[in-house]
Amino acid sequence: MIQWRPVLFFVSVICVAIALISCGGGSSSTLSHSPGRINHVVIIFQENRTPDNLFHDQVLMNRGADIATTGQTSTGQTITLTSVPLVTTYDLGHSHNAFLQACQWNGSACQMNGSDLVQCSGTGCPADASFQYVQASDVMPYYTMAETYTFSDRMFQTNEGPSFPAHQFILSGTSAISETSTVFVADNPAENLRPDGSYGAGCLAPSGSVLNLLDTSQPFPNQDYQELDGQECFEHPTLTDVLDAKGLTWKYYAALPGDIWTAPNAIQHMCQPTSGNDNSCSGADWTATDPKVVIEGTGAQVITDIQAGQLASVTWVIPDGAASDHADGNQGLGPSWVASIVNAIGQSPFWADTAIIVTWDDWGGWYDHVAPAIRGTNSYEYGFRVPLIVISPYAKSQYVSHQVNDFGSILKFVEETFGLPQIDPAVGYADSYAPGDLSDCFDLNQTPLTFTPISAPQNAQFFIHNKSKPTPPDTD
Repeated sequence: MIQWRPVLFFVSVICVAIALISCGGGSSSTLSHSPGRINHVVIIFQENRTPDNLFHDQVLMNRGADIATTGQTSTGQTITLTSVPLVTTYDLGHSHNAFLQACQWNGSACQMNGSDLVQCSGTGCPADASFQYVQASDVMPYYTMAETYTFSDRMFQTNEGPSFPAHQFILSGTSAISETSTVFVADNPAENLRPDGSYGAGCLAPSGSVLNLLDTSQPFPNQDYQELDGQECFEHPTLTDVLDAKGLTWKYYAALPGDIWTAPNAIQHMCQPTSGNDNSCSGADWTATDPKVVIEGTGAQVITDIQAGQLASVTWVIPDGAASDHADGNQGLGPSWVASIVNAIGQSPFWADTAIIVTWDDWGGWYDHVAPAIRGTNSYEYGFRVPLIVISPYAKSQYVSHQVNDFGSILKFVEETFGLPQIDPAVGYADSYAPGDLSDCFDLNQTPLTFTPISAPQNAQFFIHNKSKPTPPDTD
């Protein structure tokens, strides 16, 4: 049942569309000019960071990466960003409301001076909690990847909110509740604790689960919520449907079924609950002998599959909580986990024709100084910057890209690489209007780069032999 629930009503503002201008290469594609160079695309979707927070890397800054060392508050104060470990005991708000707080819309643009208003929860919240960057010693594998290959400082989250809708966008280019609806998922579900103590989302949401939605046809800033009560099972096409139609293989590796990070469990034609409120999906994508959706616990099966010579044309890889970069919940394993996947590919025959795309699903409440453009036709796009690293023998070496991209750009890149149609041309999802297509990150005519293993505190064997119980994401 959908009910209107006004929350902190904002006076309607007529939004003027802001053009997305690329500073480092146009959005026209050169990818299709060299067919066969890339035959595998691996999308590693990490958690909750901004470039200002995660890549306080002097090497990248010396190369022109737009990374801030100070931030502005809502009172006009300038605050110097301070270092903090990757592992914290607190988390920052990153709901749609938190986006609006940090954005501080002035009628024509985000002022990017409201991060001091974003709530900090947990224990040990410091003053000015969002004005921090991760200390280099905790994320050196990321620095190595970004310094060696291509780092983008103009990658934007498509949606203005947290993980659940973000993961829908990286699978489908939309978080709409149906194919032609203008009503989009805006936040993570609430009141979705299951009887067994787990949390359910999408088609596996328990009875009574509540989900905030936004009508994206309304003017920005949009804070008039609709509330969806009950099973949150949506129906619209995804990139996997396009891949299936063309006979291309795909895999989606995730830690747990039912989680907000396991995007296929929210698509009706991909996930039918096994029985009642059982926390598992039926359907061939999940239950075939060689399933396309692989529930792999703590994240090792993608590594062992690669080592066994198995890599789909398109692969999504999602961490569990411990190996994510999510504040207040991770164990600092994220950089090693990503490095292990990259090393597995780099040290295999797949390196010759693979593009690895490492990005983060949302900004996590951390400060960032670059304002996103707001799409005048959709009041839920675009969100704040997130980091992006492109790793491939055809990625530009030691390069900082200023091409404007978003999650739709990744889908568009896949489509152009494999000669695929758009997900839904009649409706037009994020792949159809993406500002870029990652083309500035590649030179398909260069001599292929030789892979050098990424040094990390933990290697693939650690994750292969890790018997820890997989941890879920947060539920905020």
